[in-house]
This record gives sequence, structure tokens and C-alpha cells, in this order.
Amino acid sequence: MQGRKNIFIVLITIFIVTMATSTNAQDLEGQGYIVKTGEVAPDFTVMLDNGTLWKLSEHRGEVIMLQFTASWCGVCRKEMPHIEKEIWQLHKDKPFTLIGVDIDEPMEKVIHFKEKMNISYPLALDPGSKVFQKYAETTAGVTRNVIINTQGEIVYLTRLFDMKEFSAMKEIIQNLLIDKNKE
Repeated sequence: MQGRKNIFIVLITIFIVTMATSTNAQDLEGQGYIVKTGEVAPDFTVMLDNGTLWKLSEHRGEVIMLQFTASWCGVCRKEMPHIEKEIWQLHKDKPFTLIGVDIDEPMEKVIHFKEKMNISYPLALDPGSKVFQKYAETTAGVTRNVIINTQGEIVYLTRLFDMKEFSAMKEIIQNLLIDKNKE
């Protein structure tokens, strides 16, 4: 009987340790990311659609959402109105920055895409997909989102557009902003 109790205790301990460590990282196997949650987000500088330069590391202290997108991406077009209405419009006046990183398209096309999608959050140019390649494999697809906390660490990654995942992302952003207000 004592041996069974010990085995049970060992199994419970293994289960608890496994659950505790797995909640800190997402299972993104096969989704093309080369970054992981918990890592510091790779730094970059991009030109925004208004002609200004924007550097990620200069925005520590803010919650950041990077949306990798392109005008030819049908899933991006489906997701962008939700991002505009359910994330950007709710948080744009908070310590929150949302940048749509448009992969390898010229400024004219990016501006036309933004107008056609009727979004107000900034889009950035990513010539040669250099920024994208800091986060994902060269051949990996879009749409994908990267949520970065106030310390510059990646806390959530998405791929494609799934409402359950999108809702979780919205909740994570909201919680990060609540935590920021407590500082």
C-alpha cells in the first residue's frame, strides 16, 4: 500500500510540474515562428505609412502588438476589421502601440491597402521581409500577431485568424494594460 501511495505522489508531482511549465509557453510547433514566448522581442526600425521612423526598443514601457500582414493576404483582410474595432479603438489612447508590419510591399500599395481596409492604426514597410524574418521563417505565412509586454518580452503569438485565439489575445492585451496601470 505504501508503494502505491509513493507512486501516486510522484505522478501527481510530475503532473503539477508539467502543467506549471507548460502554461508559460505556447505550443507553436509547425507554425513557422523562430521566436518564443518569454524571449525579448528582436529589435528593428521601420518606416510608418506617415513617413516617420519607428524603433521597437524605443517603446519599452508600452504594450506592443505587431501584426504581420500584406495586401494579398485574404486572412489578413478578414482579421484587420476586428483588430481595428476590438483592439485599436479600445486601447489607442493607452500605453499601447499597434503596428501592422506590411511584408515587402511599396509605400503606395501599403497606403492604398490601409485605405481600402478602412483602418486607422499605423502600417509599416518591411522591404525584403527583413523584420518578418526576425520573427518567423522566410517561407512562413501571414497573418500573425506578436504581443510584447512593457519589458520587451514576447508574451503571445498567433497564426492565422481563429476567434478563440483572437479572444485570448484581446484578454492578454487587456491584462497587460491593467498591470501597466498598477505600476
